[in-house]
Amino acid sequence: MKEDSLGEITLRKYEKPYQLSPRELVKKICLSLGLLQPGDSRDIIVDILMVLFEARKKKQELDIEQIKESVIELRKTANLEIKGIANSNLRRQLKRLRDLFIVEKKANSYRISEFESLKKIFEEKIEGFYIVSIIERIKEYLNELEA
Repeated sequence: MKEDSLGEITLRKYEKPYQLSPRELVKKICLSLGLLQPGDSRDIIVDILMVLFEARKKKQELDIEQIKESVIELRKTANLEIKGIANSNLRRQLKRLRDLFIVEKKANSYRISEFESLKKIFEEKIEGFYIVSIIERIKEYLNELEA
C-alpha cells in the first residue's frame, strides 16, 4: 500500500486581525492555511496572493511574467529582498494555491478562482469540500479499525 497523501491541509489560529496592513493580513491568511510556515523568511507566496487579489478586483487574469513584475514591485515598495522570484518557484507557489482551490489557471494565465472573494472560496471549497472530504476519509479509517 502506498503512503501517498491524497490531500493535506494545515490550519492555524492566530489572534484577531486588529490594525494589520494588507500585507500582514495576507501573511496571516497564508500562515493560517499552512501556505507559509511561522518564521519563514521565504514568503513570496504572500506577494503572489496579494498580486492576484488586486487583479481580482479588476477581473484581470495574469500570466507568469505579469505576476513576477508585480511581485518585484510589491517587494521593492515594502523594502523586502527580491528573492524567490524564479519562474519555477512562482509556478510552484501558484500550484500550492491551486491545490487549495484559491487560484485557477486558464490557458497560461492565473486568477483568483472565478474572481470570487477569498472568504467565499474558503467557505465553499476549503471548508465545505476539502476539509469535509479529509474528515470523511479519516472516519472511514476509524470505522475500519472498529470493524
